[in-house]
Amino acid sequence: MKLVADTHTHTISSGHAYSTITENAAHAKINGMEAIAMTDHGPALRGASTEVHFMNLGVIPEYIDGVRIFRGAETDIMDFSGTLDIPDKILSRLEFVIASYHDIVITPGSIEENTEGMINALKNPFVDAVAHPGNPVFQVDIDRVVKAAQEYGKLIEINNGSFRVRKGSFENCLEFVRKCRKYGVSVTCGTDAHICYDIGKFSKVLEILEEGQMPEELVLCTSLEKVEDFVSRRKAARKAAVSALKAKQAQAL
Repeated sequence: MKLVADTHTHTISSGHAYSTITENAAHAKINGMEAIAMTDHGPALRGASTEVHFMNLGVIPEYIDGVRIFRGAETDIMDFSGTLDIPDKILSRLEFVIASYHDIVITPGSIEENTEGMINALKNPFVDAVAHPGNPVFQVDIDRVVKAAQEYGKLIEINNGSFRVRKGSFENCLEFVRKCRKYGVSVTCGTDAHICYDIGKFSKVLEILEEGQMPEELVLCTSLEKVEDFVSRRKAARKAAVSALKAKQAQAL
């Protein structure tokens, strides 16, 4: 299986990453990627991007050095109700939004609490995927999370960086793949690169996908066309959610 898109990358705007978007695009091309998502951290993470960063992502070209750039964010799950650190009005304008837990932002809860928070994030109409959900520090009910992704038309991320910085992720990620295969839920693949050289390096992700016998049709990142189609469908869903919210607000007046 060949992956051509990396949907989880960081630039210097994340505060603890070390490459610019142009450097990321250049090395994405070198490493065989046709597309990357620019998913910098939200403001809850110390030193990370402010809301203004995400409001101004429209200045980023769709293509840099021949690589498609999806303008997005990695937003933090702040509580078990699924509150995020970037407002919906900003997330609604982006192309690819991943939501995740970080233990320097929120203290890990019980399996039930962690599961509820992740499912509530998946319910958000402006979230496209949950990132590094196999992190054992935030153990979840994998079956319930995958079923929620199925219900809301969202993605489960398999994160290559997890196997280096989130020790013990392998078995959880493998179980996520098996459950996604069982329920027909698509996965997206991210390196979580914090420096340009790591973009597109998916050795552990590919190992997990192979061991979990994941069919290629359920792996988003095997073609740019599949990613573009997903982003297009989610864009329509975002517009519908914004329209529904405005109608609800008008009725309340």
